[in-house]
Amino acid sequence: MSKPFTIASSLVPAQNEALGAVSGCRLVPLEEQPWLVPADADALFTYQTQWRNAPSVAPEGWPFNLRWIQVASAGVDTFPEWIHAVPLVTRGRGVQSPAIAEYVIGAIYAHEKRFWDERIRGAGQWRHKILGSVAGKTVGIAGFGAIGADVARTAMVLHMDVVALSRTNRFEMDGVQAAADMDDLMRRSDHLVLAMPLTADTHGIINAERLQSAKPGLHLINVARGQLLDNEALIHAFDSGLLSAATLDVTAPEPLPDGHPLYTHPKVRLTPHVSGMTEDNEERLSRLLVANLADFLAGRELSGVVPPGRGY
Repeated sequence: MSKPFTIASSLVPAQNEALGAVSGCRLVPLEEQPWLVPADADALFTYQTQWRNAPSVAPEGWPFNLRWIQVASAGVDTFPEWIHAVPLVTRGRGVQSPAIAEYVIGAIYAHEKRFWDERIRGAGQWRHKILGSVAGKTVGIAGFGAIGADVARTAMVLHMDVVALSRTNRFEMDGVQAAADMDDLMRRSDHLVLAMPLTADTHGIINAERLQSAKPGLHLINVARGQLLDNEALIHAFDSGLLSAATLDVTAPEPLPDGHPLYTHPKVRLTPHVSGMTEDNEERLSRLLVANLADFLAGRELSGVVPPGRGY
């Protein structure tokens, strides 16, 4: 009898059950420190949030017998570089992108239709006000992976103009215009969506200098990483009139400390990193994980491969 394919997993029981049901596989649940895998493990399935306290130096014997690491989330920015001693690392690309795109479009509508302004609690507040349109407005998308593509696709259905910026700046989607650079993207956007990975190049990319390029009244939406933004510069941009509002599903740190001005600033809409969370999220994740496992076992190309050194 051939040796079973052994999966060490720090995922939730529902995901482990789905993986363990794949023919020819043996699953070993991990409780803590997912980098300490059994010596006979062929693959490690894990969440990036479990690696925030990973050691800066690889444990002795790493990568043991691992041939593959599958990350359940889209981001891999919390992982130390030494994980790439494993020949193959893949991420959960696209699992949450439809839900995040819905969140972005909801944020755009909430801003234009002024849902955040106030609740009418009496006749004295019954006043007409001019609402913004969505059709004809320009949404700028910084980062054009699965999330950016889903935002663009939905926005164009709503007759919005789409301008985007990516590492390659090549967009295989009709109707998407390419921005020359980040400053150009900010100048052209009514709503700017940050959907780029956190890397050394993107850390702090929205700073005081860059905010000077913003189109008057810009609405900033961050569904990527809080570290892309300079918080102090963002608050100054509100107070000086450079930005009209920001919808932030991510912050740095998370959560922000009590008393932080972003909690109470009237131009900030905060949500606690929930844009990708929907009732079918675990089911969609299970499908991706099992499909990638089947492809690995069959020697086929996998989804979400992370090239060493690129960070996403």
